[in-house]
Amino acid sequence: MTAELSRLAGWTAFDVGQHDAAQRHFIQALRRARAGGDVQLGCYVLTTMAMQTLMRGFASEAVDMSQGAFNRAKGQAVPRVLAFTKLIEARAHDRENDPRPASRALKMSEDLLDQAKDDSGDEPAWIDFYRCARLSADAAEVFRDLKNPKMALAWNQQAAAMPTGVFTRSVGMRLAIVGTAHLQARDLDHGLELGNRSVDILARVQSSRAKDYLAEFNAALAPWRREPDVREFVQRTRKELGVAA
Repeated sequence: MTAELSRLAGWTAFDVGQHDAAQRHFIQALRRARAGGDVQLGCYVLTTMAMQTLMRGFASEAVDMSQGAFNRAKGQAVPRVLAFTKLIEARAHDRENDPRPASRALKMSEDLLDQAKDDSGDEPAWIDFYRCARLSADAAEVFRDLKNPKMALAWNQQAAAMPTGVFTRSVGMRLAIVGTAHLQARDLDHGLELGNRSVDILARVQSSRAKDYLAEFNAALAPWRREPDVREFVQRTRKELGVAA
């Protein structure tokens, strides 16, 4: 329990951009999980640390950490826990613009989730969130990063809708991701529609990660910088969220 609380504290700090504090909490959570002999939670904490490392721009290190988490827990953790490590590995590979290992890791995550459907072991409550709908949403992000909008939009069709009242921040970020994919597909109107909906939501939350997603969306608007609607949108993100153009 104390290890999981430390992990949650680390995630909260990470989300608001307090990376040093987040790292301290994650290390504490990892030590407590190991001291308690909880291999599965240790795997999850290390995977979360890999995600933080990835979001800070160190994709190669994130690949190593997520692979290490998988290798240490293989044979001891339930499939759903292992599947999450492969998801984060896929996201790290995509940030290195390496589509083949990204696709392989994503396929392994999908296969492990298929096994989890029939798994009769006791799954930790903290991994229950990772299901096919979450895989699909993250796969859309993987292919957005790889600038493959066709695949990104296809995966997004499989991702379940999330009510904004429950997952406010997640919905806002996902709108930015899908909007960016539409921009990559040269669909400015649909992209801007989703971008504005994303700002409507994310302007109500405090999250440095959310701002990163909108910054990526703004970067994808570069071909249309002179369009009045685009200039208005960029000004809106700067005013309401402090996102640089």
